[in-house]
Amino acid sequence: MLAVTRAARYAMALLLIAASPACLAGGGPLGIDHELSYDDRGIWSRNNQVALEYGTLIFEVGGALWEGGDTRFGHTLWQSVDATASSGIVAYVLKYAFSRVRPIDSGGDPNLWFRGHGNQSFPSGEVTLVSSMLTPIVLEYRHDDPWVYALALLPVYDGIARMKVQAHWQSDVIAGFALGAGSGWLMHSHQGTPFVLSVLPHGFYVGLHKEF
Repeated sequence: MLAVTRAARYAMALLLIAASPACLAGGGPLGIDHELSYDDRGIWSRNNQVALEYGTLIFEVGGALWEGGDTRFGHTLWQSVDATASSGIVAYVLKYAFSRVRPIDSGGDPNLWFRGHGNQSFPSGEVTLVSSMLTPIVLEYRHDDPWVYALALLPVYDGIARMKVQAHWQSDVIAGFALGAGSGWLMHSHQGTPFVLSVLPHGFYVGLHKEF
């Protein structure tokens, strides 16, 4: 749990730094929400965000299927699959439950909640996805190589990028990170067979690299 706390503090600190220029004039549940100037160019482009999202899924699911559950890395990836699936469901429910208006549609008002269908700003599903995939890996390998903590920069980047294209407020991406990291920690704490893997045929436990 200490490892998650350290990574979460680091990531949230960076996200708060991104929010700092307008903290005094912010709103939302943390008092920091404000609309960033729209920027869909270079590193912040939507294409890069989509590449990160799909790259994360391909790496996670493809690696888990290839490795199976009987190797250390494969077992960890299946824990990531569990974390991604569970946190994704929770994020989906929260989006519809809170129906928060995205910055780009809000006129600069971060306090528009419960506005019905089509408003799904809270929490950030993409930040949830990236952080849920990475957290079990960080927890598993942090003692082998402390540089694994650098993976926390990926959800931080994604959170800032999502704010840059006015898709999310600051509290959306912080909530997404907390949800993903928390789910990753819970799934890594489960020492038995990962849940998704347990319902699949035995061949998936062995891994495709042994099957072929």
